[in-house]
Amino acid sequence: MAIRFNADEIFEIAEKIEQNGVSFYRSAAEMFKGKKEADLFNQLASMEEQHRLIFAAMRSEATKLKDMEDALYDPDNDTQKYLHAIADGKVFVSGDDKSVSFSGRETKSEILKTAIGLEKDSIIFYLGMRDMVPEKLGRSKMDEIINEEKRHIVILSEMF
Repeated sequence: MAIRFNADEIFEIAEKIEQNGVSFYRSAAEMFKGKKEADLFNQLASMEEQHRLIFAAMRSEATKLKDMEDALYDPDNDTQKYLHAIADGKVFVSGDDKSVSFSGRETKSEILKTAIGLEKDSIIFYLGMRDMVPEKLGRSKMDEIINEEKRHIVILSEMF
């Protein structure tokens, strides 16, 4: 049975991923207060906030378009299941997940490795999401965000 892809829900997940990224990087910055690492983590938090705002705008636009149901048709519901499976994993997940909260005993290396892994997971999610976003809704914005997430990995790698 064919099920229509829920664009609002997927953009909401993307917004949440970015908000959790903001929280992650702000928490990391707190652990390095007064050091250059804090500035870099705060910059990454600001970038993630910009991504969240872009996804919020795309979500808002999607609700305005009457033909979005046809544009985001997912006959076997595979893409939606795939995106949910990824989002339910460790893509800047909040709550009791240790990947976004710190005990204060983590080393810089541990935080960086966690951050790089979470950025990679975000990229994988956004690549899957990108396939469902039509150009009129901002596929090029998806490409820009994916490229920025790749740059985050470079920034984090250079912090080792």
